[in-house]
Amino acid sequence: MKRIARLLVILACAGAMPAQAAAPLSRVQVVAVEFHYRLSRVRVPAGPVRIELANFGQDEHDLQLQRMGGSRVYDVPSALPGQRQTVTLRLKPGLYQLRCTMADHAMRGMTARLRVRPRR
Repeated sequence: MKRIARLLVILACAGAMPAQAAAPLSRVQVVAVEFHYRLSRVRVPAGPVRIELANFGQDEHDLQLQRMGGSRVYDVPSALPGQRQTVTLRLKPGLYQLRCTMADHAMRGMTARLRVRPRR
């Protein structure tokens, strides 16, 4: 009987512990001005990433991310001058191309790259 009680206590304690801690949230601010982006950091660990597009320019801008060699495209909604848009994405390791899809902004140099490295 004591063995069963001890086993139940051990199992109860084990169930209260998380199996694995959640990956911490990384953050990247992308400042948009005519016609380029400035990133607060150019490398982040894989996993959840909060991306903020801050439009400090005079034109409307948006942000599109695509992992090089991948097919999935992530979109951050457009931001009018002075506005900010934020999204949280789960990114896999790789090199991501960032671009503004408004008119000819990407052709005029409104692109950047973000490296997502494997989490250690």
